[in-house]
Amino acid sequence: MATDAEAARAALGRLRAEVGKVVIGQDAVLTSLVIALLCRGHVLLEGVPGTAKTLLIRTLAAALSLDSKRVQFTPDLMPGDVTGSLVYDARTAEFEFREGPVFTNLLLADEINRTPPKTQASLLESMEERQVTVEGSPRKLPDPFVVAATQNPLEFEGTYPLPEAQLDRFLLKVDVPLPSRDAELRVLAAHHHGFDPRDLSSVEPVAGASDLAAAREAVARTVQVADPVMAYVVDVCRATRTSPSLAAGASPRGSTALLATAKAWAWLSGRDYVTPDDVKALARPTLRHRIVLRPEAELDGATPDGVLDSVLATVPTPR
Repeated sequence: MATDAEAARAALGRLRAEVGKVVIGQDAVLTSLVIALLCRGHVLLEGVPGTAKTLLIRTLAAALSLDSKRVQFTPDLMPGDVTGSLVYDARTAEFEFREGPVFTNLLLADEINRTPPKTQASLLESMEERQVTVEGSPRKLPDPFVVAATQNPLEFEGTYPLPEAQLDRFLLKVDVPLPSRDAELRVLAAHHHGFDPRDLSSVEPVAGASDLAAAREAVARTVQVADPVMAYVVDVCRATRTSPSLAAGASPRGSTALLATAKAWAWLSGRDYVTPDDVKALARPTLRHRIVLRPEAELDGATPDGVLDSVLATVPTPR
């Protein structure tokens, strides 16, 4: 079993290297997506247009040999356009279920905040239960199944902000930054030498669903969490609930998510135990979308990440 775990870790290392050849300067975002795959969680990617969010998801799916579909969320998109619907077949005189794009391994929900709440909610069951129910019949989704949703942090006109209940279904909220100067120079050099982001035929499948399954099993079976570190996770989340800057703190689902992501990061780092630094490293992406700022704190310039930094600075770190 140890051999399987090491082989899976090596495969995920190759995966990160292979995707990094195409998507330059987004290593932290890629690592977050790998952590989400290990935890069977979903990711909300927030960044300005042109930061390779779509390219990253497509390249990751190609390198993992997984099926991937993309849905452009628009104001006129209906729930059935995502989940699928019953279609009358005149030849058989029966209704036949036609699967929607949600029946895939890696679903890119592009600009999810541009579609009405009714359509946003069509993803809730699939994200939580890994199934969709149409006309009373539940239909299982493939495994693995991960939703990677994107939204633009600058343009809010005509958008429908995700409600807290749906934000909480995302394991991680990852800010996709603009690349550094050196990374942007490498991007330009790649395009200058003929790189076409629409052609991913050069991406090699270096890992697969079996590697993900072995990695998940290894994380669950081998990574240990000492009682003081587990208490630290709880204390960090509880501290958000009493912060004067917050109207709502992280729920117990946030605590379990932080524990899961810290375990996955520890295993990816080659360790079989979680440290407080692992918890600190994952606190921002795991909790930033699970807390709600008070209006007066927001007017004073407070940000979710700033509040989390204050919480991490005040909660005693176990030794």
